[in-house]
Amino acid sequence: MQPTLLILAAGMASRYGSLKQIQKFGPSGETIIDYSIYDAINAGFGKIVFIIRENFAAEFKEIFEPKLKGRVETDYVFQEMDAYIGDHQIPAERTKPWGTAHAILCAKNAINEPFAVINADDFYGTDAFVKAAEFLKNGCKPDVYSVIGYELGKTISEHGSVSRGVCEVNAAGNLAAINERTKIYKENDQIVYEDADGGKHPLDANTPVSMNFWAFDPSVFQLSQDLFNEFLDKNISNPKSEFFIPIVADEFIRRDKGLVKVIPTSSKWFGVTYKEDAPGVQASLNQLVANGEYPDNLWK
Repeated sequence: MQPTLLILAAGMASRYGSLKQIQKFGPSGETIIDYSIYDAINAGFGKIVFIIRENFAAEFKEIFEPKLKGRVETDYVFQEMDAYIGDHQIPAERTKPWGTAHAILCAKNAINEPFAVINADDFYGTDAFVKAAEFLKNGCKPDVYSVIGYELGKTISEHGSVSRGVCEVNAAGNLAAINERTKIYKENDQIVYEDADGGKHPLDANTPVSMNFWAFDPSVFQLSQDLFNEFLDKNISNPKSEFFIPIVADEFIRRDKGLVKVIPTSSKWFGVTYKEDAPGVQASLNQLVANGEYPDNLWK
């Protein structure tokens, strides 16, 4: 069975200030998502599921359907605030969706096979998709998930702080713990993260981090539902609280449900956290095309 790729595109790009998921970066007007889908198809993924907000579904489909028709199966899932919340009441001050793990939960009825999850606005590289597909076809089980591990130093923005899932890896190459650090940046020659109290802590440039490229068995849906219920019980009244994928991965390990393999990749990650990142992304893509790693028109 071919694995599925779930693309998280429901975030409305608050820091970036526009719908960056559909901004054109490639030489023939390709978006970053186009490169991910191109790599995924070549690696053997059989279906693409987009998780988006319903209010920009038409615009989204108009961009992707003509390119992908006949190449790969597509499906669209909406992340809405009231999905899977049970009897909980949404507080009036809540304006943003519940986070990336809630987005996965919203895709529950669209996916029945092992699947990978990625962000829409990150460029992951061919090697990452090849390794993820290989794992999903041959190593993924209800008690074995994986995360693609990138080197922290290769994922920093020059234009502001970034959020990363910092991985602790055990001797067997499995995830021991993952901590979502929401404010990582370069200070002089040192990479640091800031905690909630403003304290600064150094991080090694080689530290493996998650760029939200995960590989899951469908068993993750039930676990996510259980954990989301617990999350809402505790956090419903905090309008900024988010239910992140690392919370699910961490609890999967902590509750002895199974293990998460950390699969290192040689791929260089890049993405658009800030508007100022855009020219660098464009230059990197042009370089990859010039090197012959991608055609100058992906869908010709």
